[in-house]
Amino acid sequence: MVGIIMGSDSDLPIMQEAIDILESFDIQIEVDIVSAHRTPEKLVDYSKNAHLRGIKVIIAGAGGAAHLPGMVASMSPLPIIGVPVKSRNSIDGWDSVLSILQMPGGVPVATVALDGAKNAGILAAQIIGASDKCVLDKIIAYKEGLKLKVEQASERVRK
Repeated sequence: MVGIIMGSDSDLPIMQEAIDILESFDIQIEVDIVSAHRTPEKLVDYSKNAHLRGIKVIIAGAGGAAHLPGMVASMSPLPIIGVPVKSRNSIDGWDSVLSILQMPGGVPVATVALDGAKNAGILAAQIIGASDKCVLDKIIAYKEGLKLKVEQASERVRK
């Protein structure tokens, strides 16, 4: 149900957080490398056809110039979540953040924090949960678990 793509395999350690959180919600994923600059034909095919394979949301991670999320959004009818990745040739990640964040009107990309793939996975699950009660229930339980962890930490600190 969720497509997770990245510009290169060097992005995988960051994008693994989206994979892990979606798997914890039992959401089916499809993972691939799609480079906006090195495999443009694959980018076009993926963008135009993901919805035909049952994908509901696409998470696209990219570093440097970070064109992948925006280019996918320009061709896909699906919601796109961009993950800016701080790469070795990055300008402290700001190039990636701004490339994904500053989209023109009509071509939205939901953008999470630098290296924020976990939040991208949670956001994708919430989008799916809007029309899937089973996923929604898992998100509610997850958020309740977050609350419980904070309450437990608070209790330990106050002693």
